[in-house]
Amino acid sequence: MKILALTLQTNNLKATEEFYSTTLGLQLVEKTERSLSYAVHFSRLTFELTETEVCPTYHFAFNISLNKMQEALTWLSTRVQLIPNEDQKQIVDFKDWKAQAIYFYDSNQNILEFIGREGLQNNSAKAFDTEGILCLNEVGIVTEEPLTLAEEILEKTGVGYFDKGPKCSDFVAMGDDNGLFVISTVHRNWYPTSHQAQKYNVGVGIRVGVNTPCDYQLEFNDGKLAVCL
Repeated sequence: MKILALTLQTNNLKATEEFYSTTLGLQLVEKTERSLSYAVHFSRLTFELTETEVCPTYHFAFNISLNKMQEALTWLSTRVQLIPNEDQKQIVDFKDWKAQAIYFYDSNQNILEFIGREGLQNNSAKAFDTEGILCLNEVGIVTEEPLTLAEEILEKTGVGYFDKGPKCSDFVAMGDDNGLFVISTVHRNWYPTSHQAQKYNVGVGIRVGVNTPCDYQLEFNDGKLAVCL
């Protein structure tokens, strides 16, 4: 599964633009009075304005080359608020997933992640910079019953369960190393923070399959799924 597009909400477009345009240096490809869109190679990240007093907060991840984790940490350390894990490590080693990750906050207190995956075999010889942010790789989805929503995604899109797990009543991963849905129950903490998962509107464009790929647009509203081809 590849994540082609991700649409999230923010109540502060100005601060969001400052973070993603200046702090991360992503390419702004479209701007209106109520939205911002960024190109992350083949992925597109969009923020839409909401009038809510409390800013919606999400968890999502960008893929980077696994061999660039230390360089990425150095690059990020002067730009963002890093989030160490419970052992105070800033690079987290997920042995079961054969991956490493760095967590940090954006201007909306979204929990962002750079993740490098051994299975993608996309090591780079170039010095790390914004171009080393390769694509969107994970999207956090929040619902009352993760396994029920997972079965609906499987039925409607063919996206299967992640072969490295987990598949639990409160948290389940779907997809593959190229792209994942990480589906959490409400009020479960987003790792490695004490920030509780909440249901907010999310739009995700995905591509499923290799030989005859099919694109889907998924809308998650109040933890419920709507799918369009």
